[in-house]
Amino acid sequence: MSQSNEQSPERSEGDVNLSPRRSAWAERHLDDAAAAMLDEDARYFLHQSLSTPCLNAIHASDGIYIEDVQGRKIMDFHGNSVHQVGHGHPRVIEAIKAQLDVLPFCPRRYTNQVAIDLARRLVELAPDGLDKVLFAPGGTSAIGMALKLARYATGRHKTVSMWDSFHGASLDAISIGGEALFRKDVGPLLPGTEHIPPPTRGKCRFNCDDEAHSGCIDYLDYVLDMQGDVAALIAEPMRWTTVEPPPPGYWKKVRQICDRHGVLLIFDEIPSAMGRTGKMFVCEHFDVVPDMLVIGKGFGGGVFPLAALITTAELDIVGDRALGHYTHEKSSVGCAAALATLDCLLQDRLIVNAAELGGYALERLQAMQDKLPIIHEVRGLGLHLGIELRRNGEPASDEADTVLYHSLERGLSYKVGGGCVLTLCPPMTITREELDRALDIVEAGIASLD
Repeated sequence: MSQSNEQSPERSEGDVNLSPRRSAWAERHLDDAAAAMLDEDARYFLHQSLSTPCLNAIHASDGIYIEDVQGRKIMDFHGNSVHQVGHGHPRVIEAIKAQLDVLPFCPRRYTNQVAIDLARRLVELAPDGLDKVLFAPGGTSAIGMALKLARYATGRHKTVSMWDSFHGASLDAISIGGEALFRKDVGPLLPGTEHIPPPTRGKCRFNCDDEAHSGCIDYLDYVLDMQGDVAALIAEPMRWTTVEPPPPGYWKKVRQICDRHGVLLIFDEIPSAMGRTGKMFVCEHFDVVPDMLVIGKGFGGGVFPLAALITTAELDIVGDRALGHYTHEKSSVGCAAALATLDCLLQDRLIVNAAELGGYALERLQAMQDKLPIIHEVRGLGLHLGIELRRNGEPASDEADTVLYHSLERGLSYKVGGGCVLTLCPPMTITREELDRALDIVEAGIASLD
């Protein structure tokens, strides 16, 4: 487990929906109509950790805001990582409406121009060498395609992935994932899914004696050497839930190890790609090109569920078998939404905005850390920021929960990752004034603890 995730399994992926503070918040802030909606929701939907029963009910969203059924506008710094261009961006909505009038659905054995245009656009934007794509209706499905392709390409079935990682909630995805929340008590998982310690910033919990975490890297080399039949290493280039960039040089060394062992390197950038970190793809920060790159979430503009597997021409080897074969594989509507999203990111200079405002926000958080001892560390890339709270060296999970509901009462929504990391993930359309207002709320909440 990483150093920011030393608590019960239900806190690994995010803040829990069974917190006593959630019940207290609901009693103070939900009227009878909202409470009735939540009761009806809980009546018909299966209950599960982190979501149902739900926190609140919303009826509108626009830009950086969601609006609940009582009319309160809330800054959305969570958004399930789909809202790079904000909620309901006019360009995305217009593209979807226009496509619905022309070609609302494309059957699988046919293609369409908008799908071809999107594939070409992705290849042009992707790191050099990644020049083949396949679309899927969601990130978990795209991960499944990558796993199958790795088996076909190498003739091996084993994988190496990271403890603490998240790659989706299907059975194959939780097998390579490393969070107890999804793996606990579920029974036998896929065979051959080996795990290693994740790269973490600062002091390593796995006896590494330097900041580059050479011990963990040497352990990876050892695992690949001992196993001898690993098809792929799959990892998040930056741990998203707890906002943990890797140590300097980590991925370059991993790339070299994979090449030496004939192991494919798969990067899962489903929540993190599409510009939010200040570059289109996270791996560009580390100057490493994987054999496969998986994207999703915000790819469809926060409206249409769409994901993609981007890989090399050398891996275009299974024309006689099926990797995905999904009904909405070349959705004309989804591809139109994605093309409009890319236009927003590039033409509106949203990636530049993420880099500039992200740097400014990190400076503010560092100043906040100097004043508030409970802040153990602040970190981030672009407009994805994390504030790790610790008290007496231990994860301050209860305090993080307190700050979350303090913020919600003041109109700011975000997620708590790993039990004690406040994760701030605003739309890239945000202004400096809006960002300052949100950071003021967070700072006031943390200051109220002492």
